[in-house]
Amino acid sequence: MRFTSEQRLDDGLLEREFTFGEVPGILWTPGSASVPVPLILLGHPGGLHQMYPRLLARARHSAADGFAAATIEVPGGGDRPRSAAAEQARADLHQALETGDPIDGEIVDRLVLPVVEKAVPEWQTALDALLSLPEVGGPVGYSGGVISVGVRLAVVEPRISAAVLFAGSFVPRSMFEEARRVTIPLHVLLQWDDEGNDRQAALDLFDAFGSQEKTLHANMGGHTGVPQFAGDAAARFFTRHLSRPPTAPPSDGRRCRPG
Repeated sequence: MRFTSEQRLDDGLLEREFTFGEVPGILWTPGSASVPVPLILLGHPGGLHQMYPRLLARARHSAADGFAAATIEVPGGGDRPRSAAAEQARADLHQALETGDPIDGEIVDRLVLPVVEKAVPEWQTALDALLSLPEVGGPVGYSGGVISVGVRLAVVEPRISAAVLFAGSFVPRSMFEEARRVTIPLHVLLQWDDEGNDRQAALDLFDAFGSQEKTLHANMGGHTGVPQFAGDAAARFFTRHLSRPPTAPPSDGRRCRPG
């Protein structure tokens, strides 16, 4: 990881842009932090600079609760190289939405699964680097983004202790089987009238999650109409699960993961 810029924002939040390989990202840390703080990974659907105002708002909220926050660009998003296959899948999806035709699962697979396969290892590489910083500790949470990426991360990444997932993207059928293997606490946000989302599929995915603690927070309105109180509830969820003191090392000296 290489930091490429640094600025202190007006509320004391430290913002640093970074890159690793071809992947750009941003790290925000609270200005008042004197010890390593928990970390929330901020997922998004792509276009880091386009999404920046919303990501910054989420980072400020996280910092107010005492957490660092970080995000990376989605494969094919922003200035990252485009995939011809993904662009064709996106065009096929938009055509189906415009004509009102049923969304073919094959289109969803072509669009989403390659993103999951590439994005999840990138998130894990970023997490390796972020947790090596002296100001960032654990536990770690994941918030938002393409829900299938969040599902895969929740299955394969043991350092993630809790996740807030946004049910606002199409889900390949294969992800439902993965969802049954998710065991961490979940808080799922669903906009009931999201015109670009399959509501029933979102409900079925929530039902499939294997977590003992899972909450569905559904609100009326479209994709970008998430009410403020829904965000506040998600923040309280992270406060419950990321603010716990680290587990003490076992007596034989072996270390165990916080949370």
